[in-house]
Amino acid sequence: MFTKTVYIFMIGVLLVAYSCKQQDQHPQTAKACLEEAEAALANDSVRLGESLLRKTIRLAEESKDWHTNYIAYQRLAEALSQSNPEEALRLMKKALAIYEQHPDDDHNYVLLLDYAGTFAAQVAFINEGSFNEALSFIHRAYDVAKQKRMNDMMCQTLTSLANIAWAKEDYRQALDYAHQAESVATDNLRPGPLQVLARSYLSLNMLDSAETVYRKINPADDVHLAYIVQSNLAKIALRRMGATQVEDSVAEAFDQIEDFYYKALEQKDQYYQETLRQEMENQQLEYRSQMYARTLFIIVIASLIVISAMVLVVRYRMRAQRQEKRQLQQEAEHQQTMLHQANEVVAFLQNFILERTEVMKKLNQSGDSLITLKPHEWNEIERTLNAIDNNRFANLREQYPNMQEDDIRLCILTRLGISNRTIGNIYCITVSAVQHRKLKLKKDVFGETNPDITLEQILTK
Repeated sequence: MFTKTVYIFMIGVLLVAYSCKQQDQHPQTAKACLEEAEAALANDSVRLGESLLRKTIRLAEESKDWHTNYIAYQRLAEALSQSNPEEALRLMKKALAIYEQHPDDDHNYVLLLDYAGTFAAQVAFINEGSFNEALSFIHRAYDVAKQKRMNDMMCQTLTSLANIAWAKEDYRQALDYAHQAESVATDNLRPGPLQVLARSYLSLNMLDSAETVYRKINPADDVHLAYIVQSNLAKIALRRMGATQVEDSVAEAFDQIEDFYYKALEQKDQYYQETLRQEMENQQLEYRSQMYARTLFIIVIASLIVISAMVLVVRYRMRAQRQEKRQLQQEAEHQQTMLHQANEVVAFLQNFILERTEVMKKLNQSGDSLITLKPHEWNEIERTLNAIDNNRFANLREQYPNMQEDDIRLCILTRLGISNRTIGNIYCITVSAVQHRKLKLKKDVFGETNPDITLEQILTK
């Protein structure tokens, strides 16, 4: 009986192997591989997406599927645009070359030209080179879009031209392009030109106009866009106060939020890859179970015992995988909570700065009148700086315990960017005496003898 059962089981295994072989005779197509790659990228699984796109390119070249080929090059360039813009530009030029040999759709042509221009602009901005190549690509894209009356592509290309003008510090030209882009933008494309419009106003120090535009942007569920809007609104508020020294510190706090955001994306990437792996395992298990059940049921009823055992194993593994999925979801929710907490920290930091504007106004008053700060005001200034500057002066006190209190206060005023004239009004000394004290403090306390390095630079480090 045991021998017969083994014989039946072996027949089932052979049938399963034959079915797998028949399945392998239908290789994966380039289009199917591209769909998998786009699904991975849509779930922020960049590494898996890049791998699948390179496989798509190979399959498309083997099958001479030119449409899929240039689309895969385009998607791969987009995926690499942040980490390696020069490689992204090379890939996009390759996509353009393939399209121009095998054209199929004007909309895609405009899109390829616009992406090529955008990546060329990134390379020029990083290398401080010429934007001529980028402008050439995008002007070609705009001309085709205008000729074919494609409003969405006109909006996108005008937005790209506005971004390049802003990168070249031609803010007036950037405003002109951004206004043209907004005039033809649909609701889903409007945030793009509005961002460059607000950024240009901010660069021109037109704070009211910049704030108005930023408040018109509706981030919806886009966490990163919400971060951009809120961080720039905070910068506008600080610039209106004249608190230029603390603007960089607030920017550092927002950078921490961005770090949390990218960590959340990384966690999402890991979760997606793990989920995809588990789904593939589930599909394989389900397929094998069906094959075993179908084959063994036809051969002999006795082999149902083996099938029952396998079903139990599959159910147990699927239950364990569901629990693991729940844990991964909880970890992703935890990352989201951390991001929310970071936003609350920044809000607290902004309120903390705004509540202490009276002391800063007192320090920034003009004229030659004597300025007197009370001990509690000095303490407020130092606490504020420690709160927004990573405990800089607490660490300074710990590192240099023998520093005089006047020297600490001189460092505080210097870090705040208070002028030598105002410092002289506080200490009742001349501007040259203030300069001498700074030079003596730099040399005697910090041991810096290089005349090109100022006390401000030492404190910034």
